[in-house]
Amino acid sequence: MTLHAGAAMAHECDSPAIRTLILPAKPDAAPPRVYVKAQVVTVLRFEQGVAPVRARLLDGAGRFDAVGIVGRTVVLQPRRDLDSVEAFSLVVTLPGEREVSFLLRPPGLGGSGDADQQVNLFSDRERPDAMASALGDAEKENKTLRAENDRLHREEVSEDHALAALLSAEAAAQTPFKGVQRFAGKDDGAALEGTVFRGKGKAAVVFRVKNLHAVRSWSVKSVRLVGVSDSRERGLAIRSSAAAIEPGMSGVIGLVVDGSAFLEGGVLTSLRLELYRQDGLLQAIVQLDPALIGK
Repeated sequence: MTLHAGAAMAHECDSPAIRTLILPAKPDAAPPRVYVKAQVVTVLRFEQGVAPVRARLLDGAGRFDAVGIVGRTVVLQPRRDLDSVEAFSLVVTLPGEREVSFLLRPPGLGGSGDADQQVNLFSDRERPDAMASALGDAEKENKTLRAENDRLHREEVSEDHALAALLSAEAAAQTPFKGVQRFAGKDDGAALEGTVFRGKGKAAVVFRVKNLHAVRSWSVKSVRLVGVSDSRERGLAIRSSAAAIEPGMSGVIGLVVDGSAFLEGGVLTSLRLELYRQDGLLQAIVQLDPALIGK
């Protein structure tokens, strides 16, 4: 069992994070928010016929790579993740010396956990291209919501998710699992204690996480379960005691693996469980052996 916050990043397979924004009509209006993070390039794409003249950051020197202008797009990227209390202003000068301000914030503050990869900007929401872009946003959101509803329905009737919920509530005594191995470790952001459980036809892992960061919350971005020999990804059930763990607080994550996940071509194989934290860095690796699903 290994705990480490290393340079390995979570595998990203989602479609690009694209949004549509309408530019404020009044100069004194609240600036639109753009969500940025390290290792993600954010592009502000203006409508046809509008090519930015200048772009400058206010008080962001050293925190971002040089802001670039390519045609009708502005390109920016922070050198490290912004803390939850940080915000920077980006001022873009358009033709005719019109200035438009944007507030750069870390993701997770506007109902989304993802940084913006492309923001399509329009001055008039009634323009055909603006309406088409907004329609694309709505269709993508509806598709995501339908998929989420389907997932939640499946989990409601899932035995494995019910067991994971009990484990995350620290009610292992109410499950058929028996703890067989414990491990612990910490880095600058979190201290983790873990337990591996054996079950009849199933295995489980529980992480107890204490957030050691002074201002940033800790959460699970993703969990991967892959075969040690084939690297094929398997499914598993996961439940957390909280969506995010605030600084100084603790939380519990319960994971349940069905015995079928250990099969590859009719042969039992070991699995590797990878836990990625909110910034995409690998927080922990746990190897699960087929003996865990024995009687």
